[in-house]
Amino acid sequence: MLKVSKSPNLIWLRSFECAARHMSFTAAAVELGITQTALSLHVRSLEAQLGCPLFFRAARNLSLTEVGQAYAFSVRRALGDIDLSTASLFGTSQSQELIVRVPISTATLFLAHRLPEFSRLYPEFSIRLVSNIWAESAGRENVDVELRLGKGGWSDAPFRKISDERVVPIAAIALGADKVPASELLNMPQIQILGFQDMWPEYLSAFDEQYTAASPSVAVDTTIAAVDIAAAGGGCALILERFAKTAIATGRTIAIVGDAAPIEQSHYLVGGQKSQSNDAAKKMFEVWIEQIFA
Repeated sequence: MLKVSKSPNLIWLRSFECAARHMSFTAAAVELGITQTALSLHVRSLEAQLGCPLFFRAARNLSLTEVGQAYAFSVRRALGDIDLSTASLFGTSQSQELIVRVPISTATLFLAHRLPEFSRLYPEFSIRLVSNIWAESAGRENVDVELRLGKGGWSDAPFRKISDERVVPIAAIALGADKVPASELLNMPQIQILGFQDMWPEYLSAFDEQYTAASPSVAVDTTIAAVDIAAAGGGCALILERFAKTAIATGRTIAIVGDAAPIEQSHYLVGGQKSQSNDAAKKMFEVWIEQIFA
C-alpha cells in the first residue's frame, strides 16, 4: 500500500512564515493575534513533522537554519498564492493598492524598469512608488513594503537581507569603453556620491590597491546624478553593478571600465507600518522582489 505523508498544517506554516519574516516569535504572535506560546508550539510541531529544525534558537536571538531559509521562501510564495487565489475568487473589500517605499536611485535605476513585469503578472494590484534619498530620513508613515540600501542594523523595524551587491566603475563611452586596472582609475576625475565616501577605498582594497585621497571633481547626493555626469564625460563613478547594467541596457551612454568588487552594503526588505489589509498583495510583491534581486 502506498503511504502518503500528511501535509503540514496551514496554521503551522503561517506561524513559521511570520516568525521567519520578523525573526521574532513575539512579533509574529502579535501579527497573527495568538500567544507567543501557541506560535512556538506551532513551529515546533512543524519541525517535528518535517524531522528537521528550521530555526537556531538562542537567548534573544532567532535565526533560520539553511533548510529554514530555503523553506521560508517556498512557504511565503505558496501562502501568497493561496491568499491571492482567495481574493481573486471570493473578492475582498480592501484596497489592493500597495504603497512601496524605495531609495530613489534603486527606484530609478533598477525597480522602475521591472515594475511593468509585476503589473503584467498581477494586474489586480496597483503600485504607488514613493522614494527617498536617505533611509534615516524616510519617516515612519504608512507603507506596505519598504526597501532599504545599507548595512542593516536598524532599530525601528524588522528587516531581512535580499541581495548581495557589487560595485563597478563607470565612465562615458567616449572616455573608455575598455576596462582598465584598478590602480589607473584614480587618474580619471572622480565623481563622489555623498554617503558612499568609503566606496573608493573599499573597492581598491579588493584589488590590493591603496586609495590616495583626492578632491573629487564633483560630489553629488544620488547615484542618478552620478550616472548622468559620467555619461556627459564628467569623470568616473563607482555605482552598484545592477544599476550600471540597467543604465546601459536602457540607453545611457556609459561603460563599465573596471572589474566588479563586493561591498558590505545590501538591499533589505523592512517591515511595513500599515495594517494587514493588503497582506496577500504584500506577500506576493515581497516574493517577486526577492526573485528580481536574487
